[in-house]
Amino acid sequence: MNYVTNKTALITGAGKRIGAAIAEHLHNAGMDIIIHYHTSENAADELARKLNDIRTDSAMTVQADLQQKKDYVGLIDTAVEFKGYIDALINNASAFYPTPLDNLNDEQWNELININLKAPLFLSQLATESLRKNKGCIINITDIHANKPLADHSIYSVSKAGLVMLTQSLAKELAPDIRVNAISPGAITWPEAMDNETKKEILNHTALKKTGNMEDISKAVLFFINDADYITGQILNIDGGRTLYS
Repeated sequence: MNYVTNKTALITGAGKRIGAAIAEHLHNAGMDIIIHYHTSENAADELARKLNDIRTDSAMTVQADLQQKKDYVGLIDTAVEFKGYIDALINNASAFYPTPLDNLNDEQWNELININLKAPLFLSQLATESLRKNKGCIINITDIHANKPLADHSIYSVSKAGLVMLTQSLAKELAPDIRVNAISPGAITWPEAMDNETKKEILNHTALKKTGNMEDISKAVLFFINDADYITGQILNIDGGRTLYS
């Protein structure tokens, strides 16, 4: 692993799962970490304690509801104040649940679009000043369903497709000072409610015939931060070859 010093990353939705794995991996590489959470306070605090036990004053937590635009300024201001700057914004927080056409509603639309698309846009806007000073980067965590929509998940699929376009749009607008890329995971972690038959079907349509793991995503995030000075506007599929199938 390449060691990174004097760099700070803000990771949204970093209390659990992929966000927490990214936080640990970047911290192990030498970065300081701002752990954003919404309701996972205990998990976020435990992760921050673990990281600070390894290296003093290297991690902090900040709470924000990404459905509420009024929370965005405080989130970015707190992140910047931690070390005086941020070098990387990782828009990882995401909402995911089915929205069948027969009973979808405005509340579902607002939650999925606000968390999955609106928050990455406006957090990127607010972080631009600090990122530009340090030639930093933005990394969005999207989904292979941005290009291959998932049945009964129309709003979620639309939100992730929008995040892909946002990645490419910001890459143009923020160049040459800020690089913007995205990571599109396939079968990395299973939704809690997914049955075994569905999991089996997904793996049958995955070239490598296995699930990935959260480290696969974390390593890609570190690559984009530390080793991708000439890469922007790209969507990296980490899906075991699932996008090779129709």
